[in-house]
Amino acid sequence: MAGVLQRFEQRLEGAVTGAFARAFRSAVQPVEIAAALQREVDNSAHILSRERMLVPNDFTVELSPSDFERLNPFSTTLAEELSTLVEEHVTEQRYTMAGPLEISFKKAGDLSTGRFRVRSKTQASVTPVAGQRLTETAVRSSNVVIEVNGMKHPLSPPGLVIGRGNEADLKIDDPGISRRHAQIKIHQNGDDTSVTIVDLDSTNGVVLNGHRVSTAAVADGSEIRLGNTVIIIRMTEAT
Repeated sequence: MAGVLQRFEQRLEGAVTGAFARAFRSAVQPVEIAAALQREVDNSAHILSRERMLVPNDFTVELSPSDFERLNPFSTTLAEELSTLVEEHVTEQRYTMAGPLEISFKKAGDLSTGRFRVRSKTQASVTPVAGQRLTETAVRSSNVVIEVNGMKHPLSPPGLVIGRGNEADLKIDDPGISRRHAQIKIHQNGDDTSVTIVDLDSTNGVVLNGHRVSTAAVADGSEIRLGNTVIIIRMTEAT
């Protein structure tokens, strides 16, 4: 851990000049943020298998208004250096991330100068359904929409297969998801639409609203957990 932090400081020293250096005289120091990110990675790691541990890949650093205003003009450079640090730490500890690494900064009014906090989450990358246009019009015109990591995917009968493999209709790059994990089936009977979730003999199973299921009917607002990813079902009247 010390080696990663030392390399971070050395790289940052090379980037810090002029106004950038003055900005880093704020109460919050970049090395403090770097150390906090490392701790967050370690504290959030959980076991996938005997040799694999999953860690978050999406981090938000919340700063006091004064610290945020001072560091924000240089947030891109700082985020790049912090990302390099986190990636080095992940590699050295042999951790696994679910998707691309993201680090952002946010102003928090409840923090005083010199105080900050790090929030993290596991955010798997999602490849949209082949040939599906994720436009607002497509979403509004669909009776069934699934929400995955902030993205909305309109569905139509007969449904789709979700998994980590390239053969899945909706690919989610989550290490806890099998190559063909689950199928969402859409049943259309006149104006009536019903939805069923089916476990395709996945390794980690399907959890619907907190309960593990093999096959189950799904209602509007239901939450389906596959691996470390939560999928929300939206069923509405198409407009």
